[in-house]
Amino acid sequence: MSVQIIYKKTLAKKNKPNLVLFVDEKFNVKSLKKHISNHQYSFIYDLLKTRDLKKKIIHFDIDSKKKIILVSIKKNINSSDLENLGANFYEKFKDNKQYEYELNSDTISNGLNNVVAYFLHGLKLKSYKFDKYKSKKNEKKLSVTVTGKNIPTQKEQLKFKSIEEGTFYTRDLVSEPGNVLHPDEYAKRLSSLKKIGLKINIYNEKKLKKLGMNTLLGVGQGSIRGSYLVTMEWNGLNNKSKPLAFVGKGVCFDTGGISLKPAKFMEDMTYDMAGSAVVVGLMKSLALRKAKINAVGVVGLVENMPGGNAQRPGDIVKSYSGKTVEILNTDAEGRLVLADALTYTEEKFKPKFIVDLATLTGAIIVSLGSEYAGLFSNNDKLSNELIKAGENVEEKVWRMPLNKNFDKLINSKNADMQNINYVGGAGSTTAAQFLQRFILNKTPWAHLDIAGMAFSKYGGALNSGGATGYGVRLLNKLIEDNYE
Repeated sequence: MSVQIIYKKTLAKKNKPNLVLFVDEKFNVKSLKKHISNHQYSFIYDLLKTRDLKKKIIHFDIDSKKKIILVSIKKNINSSDLENLGANFYEKFKDNKQYEYELNSDTISNGLNNVVAYFLHGLKLKSYKFDKYKSKKNEKKLSVTVTGKNIPTQKEQLKFKSIEEGTFYTRDLVSEPGNVLHPDEYAKRLSSLKKIGLKINIYNEKKLKKLGMNTLLGVGQGSIRGSYLVTMEWNGLNNKSKPLAFVGKGVCFDTGGISLKPAKFMEDMTYDMAGSAVVVGLMKSLALRKAKINAVGVVGLVENMPGGNAQRPGDIVKSYSGKTVEILNTDAEGRLVLADALTYTEEKFKPKFIVDLATLTGAIIVSLGSEYAGLFSNNDKLSNELIKAGENVEEKVWRMPLNKNFDKLINSKNADMQNINYVGGAGSTTAAQFLQRFILNKTPWAHLDIAGMAFSKYGGALNSGGATGYGVRLLNKLIEDNYE
């Protein structure tokens, strides 16, 4: 069920079905007298004595067509808790037969800013569904009319809506099946983002060969689909200040290539392009909210297939950086895509920093499960900013080690390096150590391994299962708090 939000400054009407009112954590309702009838007040006041006040949301059936819903807000509540409240509200009432709600913002009395904005943000994020290919869709909308003096400002509405649209676009991309969102179609969709103000450049195979991006091209050479590097630029400042750069792995489907994956759960490899989808969703949200920064998003789009022209274990390829790589396992392909993309981004755009995102290793799931993304970085300042931003929006990261002693695990006898560590252990770290070799000019850089975060079979606080959109809100917060 989708959600419609309507804003009106007029006070709540007492005869409106399903009235949503805010109270303090002790469920003191005296302040609600002016917003509901005396009969409704007495009814609620008496019933509260029998209810479990540890719950955050309590509702009362006034009659067969009307509920009064009390949402409890503690004095020092943070934005994440408000978002979770909104998400819980959606889960609780999405199947209610009455779909119209009126939220009275005048019942907010604790002085906290943006209560309604964060509450509705969580509600909207939780409401996402990918039902594009369902023959029968739920066409009903949960409608929330927000009234009173504490409604979000136009600026706040734009900010949250742009982040939601960016997150939903990321989720849409990750949810698409591989037969639909192959690299050719993906590049075409990115081209359409020109209409929102992004400058889009698409490098096809011919251009990539000319540039010498052989590690990226090698991954896709077994597929009948093309391989691409796409750059997306947002210039929110008139000056020529260095942009913030975001790089994403876009393996639209990963069979493992000649080093074929097991059949079980291979269908999940449609989301091996989630890193690129986060970059795209972020760039979309920056453009929609007209962020006052310069930023560039770079994504490598390929399909890893075991065709007759596929890359073989033992092949040696020369990267855009000039460094050579021995391919020991064709299923360690994401780092090959990122290698060329990272060097090109650093050389072409000379950014303030580079953050790359990739569903890179299963080893990071062994380490951190689905609670944290793995953070690897050459810069403490950037790392600390990412950690803090992640805590603020509950898209958490955990810093993992990089050290020159790991280099010996990826040094090759036949080339400058090999694409996997055959000794065993430290799988995520050696992958990040590999990527670090393609940052040539000491640009501050962070790698986020989001393999455990991009997709959830069971759902999370702000998503209902499937593609999570993890990373869009994290990077928006990073930018908002530190660079705007």
